Amino acid sequence: MRIRVAQPDDAPAVVALRRMVFPYLVRGVESTRKMIAEPIPGRGWIAFVAEVDAQVVGWVTAQRNGSTSTADFGDITLLHVHPEHRRRGVGTALLTTATGHLAPLGVRRLRAFAQPEALPFARRHGFEPSREVRYSALDLDPAPALPDPPPGVRLRPVSELDPHLLYVANVAAEADEPGDVPVDAVSYESWQYDVWDNLGLDKTASVAAEVDGEVVAFSLVKRDGDRMWSDYTGTVPSYRGRGLARLAKMAALHRAAANGVRIAYTSNDEANAPMLAINARLGYRPVASHWSCLAELT
Repeated sequence: MRIRVAQPDDAPAVVALRRMVFPYLVRGVESTRKMIAEPIPGRGWIAFVAEVDAQVVGWVTAQRNGSTSTADFGDITLLHVHPEHRRRGVGTALLTTATGHLAPLGVRRLRAFAQPEALPFARRHGFEPSREVRYSALDLDPAPALPDPPPGVRLRPVSELDPHLLYVANVAAEADEPGDVPVDAVSYESWQYDVWDNLGLDKTASVAAEVDGEVVAFSLVKRDGDRMWSDYTGTVPSYRGRGLARLAKMAALHRAAANGVRIAYTSNDEANAPMLAINARLGYRPVASHWSCLAELT
């Protein structure tokens, strides 16, 4: 077994491994290839793979978190190992390599995510569970009905929007999202990289609700074949309580299904009661859970 820096040509193997371990996570080969080849500047983002007999059996990413004002905070994301190669030190080697990369960047507090059965592994390495995240799925056969917007509200695919208007709404909606740290330092450049220029973003299925030319709610769709991920659905605070997030999400699901998507996945913090209620009304069913886990890097 060896650990090395991921290369763009690893993308197909990485996506296949992710789909085996986390079938409810959606990211295609080309968007994964771009993520490896062209990481966002300024975060120290890097990915590592574990190989056994020249086969990719593990993956992890590490970066300094660039979306929060909390100082010295970093993320280790999506550490996963092929089921046939677990309990052989692969996960520990990946985690050690990732933390070793972050320490010189000034990161002192780390967040990682673990499935419930992996919490003992996390605790052994100094991580403590913090918040539970629910993953849910919705079958899109039949497709949800296309809703009629209320007077004064216009539904538009985001492909027709000035992206800066969507960015402004996204920042406003995320400001009070439940989480380990506030999402309060998202620059337009980083949002453009993570969201607008992501090769998986389906801009014709993603929908925004407009009032007087202002984006007040939206639902973003990332797609890989006949699977989709509801990347983010939100409403700016001054327009909450009017059903606009549900309206935008129903429209996005309808448009995605009309273009061949058959199953939709999403995730929510267990403390996000409003969005969990929306998803329950839409028919989503829980399929998995993860815990965010925090540690001090010394």
